[in-house]
Amino acid sequence: MSTTTIPVSGHFSGVGVGPGDPELITLKAARLIENADVIAYHAARDKQSNARRIAVELFPTGVLEEELTYPITTGTTDHPGGYTGVLAEFYEESAERLAAHLTAGRNVVLLSEGDPLFYGSYMYMHDRLADRFPTEIVPGVPAFLAATAATASPLVRQTDVLTVLPGTLPEPELARRLADTDGAIIMKLGRTFPAVRRALAAAGRLDHALYVERASMPEERWISVRDVDEASVPYFSLIVVTGDSLNGRRSRECGKHAVAAALPARDVAPAELLVVGLGPGPEGWLTPEVSAALADVDHVVGYAPYINRVPQRAGLTRHASGNTVEVDRAGFALDLAKRGEKVAVVSGGDAGVFGMAAAVFEAAEDPAYADVSIRVLPGVSAVQAVAARAGAPVGADFAVMSLSDRLKPWEVVEKRLRAVAEADLVLAIYNPASRSRTEQVATARRVLLEHKSPDTVVVVGRDVGRAEEALTVTTLGELDPATIDMKCLLIVGASSTRVSPAGVWTPRFVR
Repeated sequence: MSTTTIPVSGHFSGVGVGPGDPELITLKAARLIENADVIAYHAARDKQSNARRIAVELFPTGVLEEELTYPITTGTTDHPGGYTGVLAEFYEESAERLAAHLTAGRNVVLLSEGDPLFYGSYMYMHDRLADRFPTEIVPGVPAFLAATAATASPLVRQTDVLTVLPGTLPEPELARRLADTDGAIIMKLGRTFPAVRRALAAAGRLDHALYVERASMPEERWISVRDVDEASVPYFSLIVVTGDSLNGRRSRECGKHAVAAALPARDVAPAELLVVGLGPGPEGWLTPEVSAALADVDHVVGYAPYINRVPQRAGLTRHASGNTVEVDRAGFALDLAKRGEKVAVVSGGDAGVFGMAAAVFEAAEDPAYADVSIRVLPGVSAVQAVAARAGAPVGADFAVMSLSDRLKPWEVVEKRLRAVAEADLVLAIYNPASRSRTEQVATARRVLLEHKSPDTVVVVGRDVGRAEEALTVTTLGELDPATIDMKCLLIVGASSTRVSPAGVWTPRFVR
């Protein structure tokens, strides 16, 4: 009787060995290394693997070593897939090298400096091997924890937010994110350091930024980012931005008025609050007047997605909040302006069209703000943007409505819909639907059809001005409410609205 031996594959382990000090290797990581059949590690060309250097004293006698040498780390390549293509090919080849050992029943440990799942190359091997072989991941101490320990810098406290950022982000985006967080870690420096330092300055965080080099290694050192020679920044370096800055405290207190109360009053000209419209999205739709105003203020206040569209620069403090606290947000901005701060409240589109302007004037009815003047700077509204894309559907009399019933009863919405339909006006509809409001579009369509023909032209603009922009021309009868969401704006034509080869338009004359 013959017997068949079923091969048993080896186990694959991704093992974090910490930032540099061998004594920071965990007991579990040490046990797996000491019992490995194969130990693999990544290395740059013509350089020793730092992960190997950290753990080499634990290697068992006779262990097989697999050095996975990167074909490229910086610079250019003639590979047809570019930098991404050459690395993808390298990871495929490396995974197959390790798979051969695992298939043969050998236990493979892949060393990862710091933690395997934190900006590490282990992840690319995991993607290719974890569904084929038994896999285990052993966490390691990441470099930024060693860095904060070295500098004795508490990163965040209580409800502070910590953000980990790659220095390879575009400079304006890096500055924006630094301004919006309390504590931060910036990784991947080297050639990116000059841009990172400029981003820190633009975000007002430079004075609270520490540069740490080779954390937990014998060569460890740390200094202020201001004092770093940008020509000598190695790969094994990072920046710690503590959450103790005034900028961080201000951001957390938006909507609570604590910031305004804490700031000293300025002996300046009469207080003024600007309310500005940012347009529907593209920078080209931001007016020069608004651009100049934003370049001059010290504070911007608004709904977070709109705040994110304001370029970060030195001296600018951003106060972001949610979408349902308009009056509180307005009061916060008025408090700042009252104390002499230069403040702008921002809205998407035009601030006076379902935007923050009305909320600011509502809050300003409080006698406490009698000395604060309010100046509204217009912006391109969403209805203008959608209409322009379609042609000239609002070339004659038109009405503008919001289907949101958050601030008015739905009975009022229906009454106004009927009035607009009876008057045969073109109708622009804002806020047609949301996650919690899914029936209003269907109801509005039914109400309009009581007075309008099913052949009435309807324009649906979605994300107009953005990369995902879509424009649909349909009819009231064919309109599918299920396709409408908060990213849409609808223009429902009058009986005279036409669709021609050139576009959708409504004649100025009435016959």
